[in-house]
Amino acid sequence: MPRTVWSGAISFGLVTVPINVVSATEDHSVHFHQVHLEDMSRVRVRKFCAIEDREVTQGEIGKGYEVSKDQVVTVTDEELRAMPLPTAKAIELDGFVPASSIDPLQIGEGYYLQPSGQVAARPYTLLRKALERSSRVAVAKYAWSGRERLGLLRVRDDVIVLHAMRWPDEIRDPSELAPDEVELDEDEIRGAQTLIDSMTREGIDDAEFAVDGYTAAVEEMLDAKREHREPPQAPAAAEPKGKVLDLMAALSESVAKAKASRGESGDADVHELPKKKAAAKKTAKKPAAKEAAAKTPKRAVKRGA
Repeated sequence: MPRTVWSGAISFGLVTVPINVVSATEDHSVHFHQVHLEDMSRVRVRKFCAIEDREVTQGEIGKGYEVSKDQVVTVTDEELRAMPLPTAKAIELDGFVPASSIDPLQIGEGYYLQPSGQVAARPYTLLRKALERSSRVAVAKYAWSGRERLGLLRVRDDVIVLHAMRWPDEIRDPSELAPDEVELDEDEIRGAQTLIDSMTREGIDDAEFAVDGYTAAVEEMLDAKREHREPPQAPAAAEPKGKVLDLMAALSESVAKAKASRGESGDADVHELPKKKAAAKKTAKKPAAKEAAAKTPKRAVKRGA
């Protein structure tokens, strides 16, 4: 069982639900240490006092805020805990909204909220069932690690999940990143839609998405080094052809490959329709993003459980 990262309560109007917060995710990637290449010893980061020029212990280290170059104000953990802030001791539910109204860019790390003892079982179940029947998610505020955060509560397999969220002003405006407007034929848009249809799956639980090719490749390389074998090499990159991409040809080939990967007929269904008059052409705002998303390579090795 993963360790509890925080204990407190959910404040839901006048209802209080004592809970323990447990991480809902695991990290299966390969981690490296920094080493001195000459003798393979570990390279560690030590904490030094700039004035005394000596290493200091954790007990000598505190929090400080630089008011100016000549003035630093210190703050203790006890002072932070004593602040008159309701969210320092509880996850305060402030409202309920449709899940579709939240930009996925705001959603971050996920945590399971576990009822703290049998006394919490009844109010916990009450909140869970109310959330399920409302078809909404709860928006909350809570204070961890020296800052107040925005959170989202939803239900997953009879357990309440808390997602850390970014504040709206933390999401950058992407408008300046959009490409200049370009003209696309309806044939090209329909071709991209055909490719989307051929790559559509039932859901994110599809086995095709449960893979991590990069981690598997790193593990294979480490196995080869441990066994004094030559690590696998990447295939040589194809020489650039130096000509403008034919979108219809690329879409037709992509559809054929997508069908072949699913055991279907390799014949593509993207065909050029009779040419329309120039006036019938439509302008698309972000065709490049759609094309890039359709061509994103799939990961190829299953991750650990």
